[in-house]
Amino acid sequence: MKKIYRLEDLDCATCAMKMEDAVRKLEGVEGASVNFMAQKMIVDIKDDSDENSVRKAIAKACRRVEPDCKVIG
Repeated sequence: MKKIYRLEDLDCATCAMKMEDAVRKLEGVEGASVNFMAQKMIVDIKDDSDENSVRKAIAKACRRVEPDCKVIG
C-alpha cells in the first residue's frame, strides 16, 4: 500500500536522500521516494505490515537524519 507523508522542516536535498535510503531499509517497507522540493515522501508499505508501526519507524529514521524534521500523515 502506498502512503504519502508530508515532511515539515526538511532543510536540504542531501538529508532528503539520506532519509530515503534509511526508510528503504526499514522492515515492512518495499520502497520509498522523497521529493525535496515538494517536501513529500511516498512509501510503499508491505501489505502484511502494521501501518502505524511502520510510520513510527519512518519518523524515527527521519529524525536521526534531521532532528527538526516532522513526518506528517
